[in-house]
Amino acid sequence: MKKPKLLLHICCAPCSTHVLTLLSETYDTTGYFFNPNIHPRSEYQLRIRTTERHFVERGIPLITPEYQPREWFSRIKGTEGEREGGARCAICFRMRLEETARAAAALQFDLFGTTLSISPHKDARLINQIGKEAGISFRILFYEADFKKAGGYSESCRMSKSLGLYRQNYCGCIFSKKAREIQR
Repeated sequence: MKKPKLLLHICCAPCSTHVLTLLSETYDTTGYFFNPNIHPRSEYQLRIRTTERHFVERGIPLITPEYQPREWFSRIKGTEGEREGGARCAICFRMRLEETARAAAALQFDLFGTTLSISPHKDARLINQIGKEAGISFRILFYEADFKKAGGYSESCRMSKSLGLYRQNYCGCIFSKKAREIQR
């Protein structure tokens, strides 16, 4: 029986590990690495190279659209002072999920989803709400999940460590990097 085709937004290789294991049982999964929020460019390049290597090793296709940091900074303008998890993050989630939904519809996938909810620092309800809205806008089904539940986050950490994947210490945007540096 043919599996439904799922376009999965990938925030980073470590977050994809456990999620891919779960979804690959049911779906013909393709990754979509669209993360214009990641800054600086050297960090973006490190994360995309790690993700590409991981996907090659797993034999899973990965689509890597153009890096668009200027567009991201334009969209979040005015929210630079927000705390992590606030309005800036919602704008960021929306940008990435809308692009993934657009691509999934254009490439004739059956549905799309994201690895974002694996993080204990991300609001799965908000991510799922934005994903459903993006799905409605682009007329494609969104796969709703909270991957951190049932030990999902711990498993992704264990898997990424055993696979020797680069694991970053901040979300990706320059603001989360600065916040992390202040916490140290």
